[in-house]
Formats: sequence, structure tokens, C-alpha cells
Amino acid sequence: MARITDRHREKGPVRTLLVVTGHDEIDALVVRTDYRDEQAWQDVVAALMKPWGERQYEAHVHFIDDPAWAEATVDDVLAAVSGDEDLSVVFLADRVSMHAEYHPLLAVTTLTREDCADDEDYEQLTEFGSEFRTIPAGAPEVHANLSIGNLGFEEFAAWAQDDPEGIFRPL
Repeated sequence: MARITDRHREKGPVRTLLVVTGHDEIDALVVRTDYRDEQAWQDVVAALMKPWGERQYEAHVHFIDDPAWAEATVDDVLAAVSGDEDLSVVFLADRVSMHAEYHPLLAVTTLTREDCADDEDYEQLTEFGSEFRTIPAGAPEVHANLSIGNLGFEEFAAWAQDDPEGIFRPL
């Protein structure tokens, strides 16, 4: 199978969107940016709300589902969440998510060079890029592990890179 790769970072001005607030820090944040297929979105939501992990933990997800976010880029979303110091990853339900098999979300680190101790720390964080795809069942696992510092973004990105389609798939 072909790897799912597409770059969302665009040159040019960042759109001004509402600042994302009001979500609980235990909630994975999912921003819908594609509004062409309502059934696909409902499938993504259903997959995200399923219990996850070996112990079947309850999924905690905060959804941004507002057409004002249609076609928002990664940079647009990062700008909107930049004030949230507790958030280390945001998930985008974009065109690829809606149309590809498994509905892989785009996981994007919110951490910047300024959030890291030094250049070496930032290079390690982004060794495999600043974004990767994950099936919806992986989003709560990624968010939870990053929130408690159990695993780093680069570890999930490396696992995604090892997948033939470039998607993180939890065991």
C-alpha cells in the first residue's frame, strides 16, 4: 500500500481563528478541517470514542466541529492553540482523514524550539517530523502518553514512519 503523505504547512499568512479554550487537559483535542462528508466525520467520531488500550480506558476527546475551521492549515490550528501550555499534541480531521481508509488523523506537536531545553532537545523531538498520521484509536493513547511524559512525540512519529502506510497503529 502507498504511504499517506501530504504536507499541510503552507507559506503565507495564517488565518485568524478563534483561540481554542475550554477543553479539559485530559481530553485529546481533535479539530475538524474538512466538511465535505458528514458520514465520514460521524465514523471518525465513533472511532475516537471507543475505549482504548489493553485496559480499555474511556476515551476523553474534545471536538472542534465548526465550519469556520474548514480548510484550516496546520499553521492555522497551531496558532489557535498556541496559548495552551498543557497541550503538546493536536489532531486534525482533515481531507485525508475523511477520505482515506482507516480515517487517519494528523497528529501535530504543538511544541516549538522555545519549549525545549536546547537545540538538541528540539532536534530529538522532531527527528521524525513534527506530524504523523494515526488511526483514531491511537489518538487517545498518543495524547495520554504525551500528557504524562510516558513517551515522547518522536517515539510515536517513529512508529508511524515504520508502518508501510506511514500511520501509527496501537497494538
